[in-house]
Amino acid sequence: MEQQFVKIHPDAKIGQNVEIGPFVFIDKNVVIGDGTKIMSNVTILEGARIGKNCIIFPGAVISAIPQDLKFKGEETTAEIGDNTTIRECVTINRGTASRGKTVIGNNCLIMAYVHVAHDCVVGNNIILGNSTQLAGEIEVDDYAIVSGGTLVHQFTRIGAHVMVQGGCRFGKDIPPYVTVGREPATYSGINLVGLRRRGFTSEQIRDIQDMYRVIYQSGLNTTHAIDKIEAEFAESEEKRAIVDFVKSSQRGIIKGYFEA
Repeated sequence: MEQQFVKIHPDAKIGQNVEIGPFVFIDKNVVIGDGTKIMSNVTILEGARIGKNCIIFPGAVISAIPQDLKFKGEETTAEIGDNTTIRECVTINRGTASRGKTVIGNNCLIMAYVHVAHDCVVGNNIILGNSTQLAGEIEVDDYAIVSGGTLVHQFTRIGAHVMVQGGCRFGKDIPPYVTVGREPATYSGINLVGLRRRGFTSEQIRDIQDMYRVIYQSGLNTTHAIDKIEAEFAESEEKRAIVDFVKSSQRGIIKGYFEA
């Protein structure tokens, strides 16, 4: 690497064994963890916090100011955990006064041309497929997979262990453990393959299926369906995840393909 092709602000904190390719710009108020690899033509702007052993591919822009008219220049961050891969031309904006930070967790794969807008919180072990676009203040819980070309409306929440079909667009919350597809996007069953890969037992999977049959096939409205689940299903981590998610949803959960 020829130093004249790289510009690093003297106040940036660069860890041990960090690889930096040519034509990289690293701004002030940036922290980069040990062992991270930054390929050519990457731009890392003020407020970036990048963990250990990440890989950032050419053309990515990390921690640009939000595309949000209420942003007034406040000091905010874009935080990326350890062992996360950021592919070509990904853009990750930093937060606003709303949350103060945009977060991507550990062990994530953010594929080419993904946009993560201000104040999003993306959990651990997430895959965001090529050209997926997350608007502001979206939450994506652990182990979710959002396939390529998906458009997600602001303030939406995507639950843990969810699989979203490529090309979907939606503005309702997606509860945990399910698959989503079709146009318009709807509940399409539970994420059987993903749950089995992650060690869920047949009993756990059956209980999850039965709870979603109550929510989507019983003919009950969502409130009464959740009351029935609370009353009739044994307490478990899966039951609590589903019930708490649905009860706390501000936008309402996505419809089922069984619903009119």
